[in-house]
Amino acid sequence: MPRSKKKRNKGAQHGAGQPFSDEDASIETLSHCSSYSDSVSVAEEAGESGEDSAQEDFQFKLKVYIDSTVDKSAKTRQGALDGLKTAMATKILYEFILEQRMTITDSIERCLKKVVDVLSVSGKGEEQRAAASLACLLCIQLGSGIESEEVFKTLKPIFKTILSDTSANVQARQACATSLGLCTLVAEDDILDVCGTMELFESLFTRSYTRADGSRPSLTPQTSQLHTNALLSWALLLTISSGSHIRTVLSKHLPKLPSLLESDDVNMRIAAGETIALLFELARDVEPDFDSEDWEELCDKLSALATDCNKHRAKTDKRKQRSVFRDVLKAVEEGDFQSETIRFGTERMTIDSWVRKRTYDAFREFVGSGMNYHLQSNEFIRDVFQLGPPILIDSATLKAMKTSRLERHLYNAAAFKARTKARNKFRDKRVDVGEF
Repeated sequence: MPRSKKKRNKGAQHGAGQPFSDEDASIETLSHCSSYSDSVSVAEEAGESGEDSAQEDFQFKLKVYIDSTVDKSAKTRQGALDGLKTAMATKILYEFILEQRMTITDSIERCLKKVVDVLSVSGKGEEQRAAASLACLLCIQLGSGIESEEVFKTLKPIFKTILSDTSANVQARQACATSLGLCTLVAEDDILDVCGTMELFESLFTRSYTRADGSRPSLTPQTSQLHTNALLSWALLLTISSGSHIRTVLSKHLPKLPSLLESDDVNMRIAAGETIALLFELARDVEPDFDSEDWEELCDKLSALATDCNKHRAKTDKRKQRSVFRDVLKAVEEGDFQSETIRFGTERMTIDSWVRKRTYDAFREFVGSGMNYHLQSNEFIRDVFQLGPPILIDSATLKAMKTSRLERHLYNAAAFKARTKARNKFRDKRVDVGEF
């Protein structure tokens, strides 16, 4: 306030002594415009330099993580692996990773080869699990190409060795089963090697099949989870198999897969159900008139699981199982799929098949909450789901497209009401009677 008052006094004195000409006004206007443009350019330069500085700091932090993966301390190595995983899951780091890929691959290889002492505090396989997950994220960042093929060529023998070694830590084997499946999908260029990897998975999950005498194998929960992971990875690779290979798989495994529906492990039952639905979908693509010999018996099993009310099973397991097996039963009987829409940014993607669902679930398991960001920006993942090149939208347009808080509230209320009505049609009110 005092400054503006002082300017008015000066202006009055100047006007009293000498009139303010048009030329003076234009000069002063140009001076103000020049100073404003200078300040804007300085601000823009400051913003750009700030972004560059933040990027340099972030890359420096990543390099520290990479160096720490070979530290003597297991806790430090674990923290470094987790830091790299978080960065790759939430950002696109293609240029940086392209330069550092061999160093990161070497670090993953060292961590996977660590001799884990099961009796020690650190001997629970966490480091190997983190390294296996990081290998997948590395391949996802690099995409399908020569670079990811080089990475996978180095790590594939180690994955297979750990999987085949029954004396290795079971949690590490579980992680390798999941990672080997996705890395094969992304980086394997030889279909014969894909089939070889699928045979390795078969050698694991078929141990959960019912024996010839009708008895079921006795498995620990950890071993059952290993077989479940192997089955899901095997199903993932089925999505890229040839028609002739699918016919072979149908004759070999479809008669035996329903026995996994009787497993005591809810995760195995769900994985088996989704794999059966996937097989039926692929079979109908290859042979439109496909029909299973044990059709009625399979449908009876699926129907029983979709309305399961056995008291010896946990409520959460039954609720989760019933939801999945209603969809599986529809897939087997009618060939239908309960489609789901994924929204990310200004785009939408529809999950409209079991093939698409298995692929989406596999990527989401590693990327986690960063899946929507990768769907927007990761060219490889967009290519997998046929989304086209990334769409670039400036912040002003994005802000204009956002709905107001009231509109979001009304939309959510309407969606909740519709969802409740739809679920009430399928909900069996007798299920929870007497369950406490």
